[in-house]
Order: sequence, then C-alpha cells, then structure tokens
Amino acid sequence: MDNRNSNTPSSDGPAPTLTVRVIMQGKEVGSIIGKKGDNIKKYREESGAKINISDGSCPERIVTVTGHPDTIYKAFGMISKKLEEDILSGPNINAPKPPVTVRLIIPASQCGSLIGKGGCKIKEIREVSGASIQVASEILPNSTERAVTVSGTADAITQCVYHICCVMLESPPKGATIPYRPKSASLPPVIFTGGQPYTIPGHMAMQASPHEMAKMAHLAHISHIGQMSPLLGGAQALPGSAAIPAGICCL
Repeated sequence: MDNRNSNTPSSDGPAPTLTVRVIMQGKEVGSIIGKKGDNIKKYREESGAKINISDGSCPERIVTVTGHPDTIYKAFGMISKKLEEDILSGPNINAPKPPVTVRLIIPASQCGSLIGKGGCKIKEIREVSGASIQVASEILPNSTERAVTVSGTADAITQCVYHICCVMLESPPKGATIPYRPKSASLPPVIFTGGQPYTIPGHMAMQASPHEMAKMAHLAHISHIGQMSPLLGGAQALPGSAAIPAGICCL
C-alpha cells in the first residue's frame, strides 16, 4: 500500500533534494552491488537516485542515497526487496525469518522532529508504514548523528523511509552536522614465540586468547600461520608487528 501522499511536503518549485545515509555490513553491501556492479547500476538507472558506497576497508559501510523523495522511495524499494530476498533465500527455508532491518543515520538535531511531541510523529509513521522504528538515544561515535533503526517487510521499510524523508525536509538540521564515519578495522600487534601467539596491549606482551586469535585471523584473512616468516629465536610476527625472541617480554 502506497501512503506517500499523506505526508508529502508541498512545494511549488522543483522537487527538493535530500541525502539519506544507511549503515550496512559488508555482506549486505555485496548483495546491493551485485556481480560486476549489475545491481547497483540497475537501482541507479531505474530510481534516478544517486547511490554511493563508502570505502571497503571498514566492517561497516555507508550507503548514501541522494535525490528527491520519490527517487529515494524507488531506490529504497529496490534495495529493501533485495535484502528481503536474501533473507528468504537463506538456509533453513522452513524456519521463521527475521524482518528486514536497515539503520539510517539522521542528524541528532532532526531526531526531535522525527519523534514529535510526546512521540506523536514517530507513532504516526509506525501506523502509516507498518514498520518498527527506533531512534537511538546515544550519538554515533565522533559525530552529531544518531542511528534510526527501521524493521519490517520491504514495503513497510520503503514507506517508512519515505515518511522520514518528508520529516527531514520539513525540519532541516540545526547547526553544523559532523557525519558519522565508521572506523577501519585495526589489528593489535601480535607476536608468535615458542609456538604461542601474544598480543601487546600497552607495553606488556600477553598470551592471546582463542577469541582474540580468531578475530585477528578473520580480519587479516590469515589462512596459515605457517606462512609467516621465522624471526629471532623461533619468534614469528605478523606484518607491521615487532618480533620478540622466545622468553623475552616487551616492557
């Protein structure tokens, strides 16, 4: 059901342009881009919106959609349906499926208008769209923005995003906005000595836990520890880390 007309800002001039930013994980982004970029090219052409994706060195990626509300509506319609298809085609077909969830990034100064007096506006958007919508109480790190999480069917999310866009146009952000930028995945220094891995928090070498090693192996795409070059006294080190001979602590 299309409920866009009930919340469209009136304008006698050209349709206003808006930018909506979304936090996504790498797997979701890969699905949106598609093989050789076929999906994202299709979304751009059919919606008329500009769709850009942030650098791939971070676990979190930012998908930026720019256009007037109708083009954003079309773009999110296609993006949400793709995310829904991925969920429905996943393993355990007969098991209950979670709803589609997207995390929008909204300037904190606009969140009050989105919530409305006594929560009336956010309640209205929930009722009109059928989606669940939650505004985070905390500011995203090193920014002046908050995450707004929207969950539901693909259609419900598309409707909800459209109405959020209308609120953003009616109530522009106040003051300067510091955008949220995900941090790159960073690896702590790690050494191997005497056949044991050690991390170096601060200035003291400590034996790495299995959880730490699994995380570091995942981030660095380490397939075989044996590929590392042997160093002094049987010690081994990852690229960029210091080697410490066996039996010696880094103080």
